[in-house]
Amino acid sequence: QVQLVESGGGLVQAGGSLRLSCAASGIGVSWLPMGWYRQAPGKQRELVASITGGGSTNYADSVKGRFTISRDNAKKTLYLQMNSLKPEDTAVYYCNLKQLTLNYWGQGTQVTVSS
Repeated sequence: QVQLVESGGGLVQAGGSLRLSCAASGIGVSWLPMGWYRQAPGKQRELVASITGGGSTNYADSVKGRFTISRDNAKKTLYLQMNSLKPEDTAVYYCNLKQLTLNYWGQGTQVTVSS
């Protein structure tokens, strides 16, 4: 059974940093694309950043230059380093793993940025 477990969320002041982690189990992730999404109250879930199995990355315009996505395939863990956080970054952040036509999601971790 595939499981994705996020951690690292919390409350931080504007300008601060957080590092999210997503640990995968039940599946080998080495060559699978993974990503971070977020959903703020009353808004649709949106892509924050993604990374291919080969390590190519893609970022939403709103986080470029502030967030960095990375992965450790040996540990089957995905990371999101978030710097210069803004109140508008407040959301539940979800880890995503794609396998062919399947999408796996974590339970989400809350990130709250106070002004």
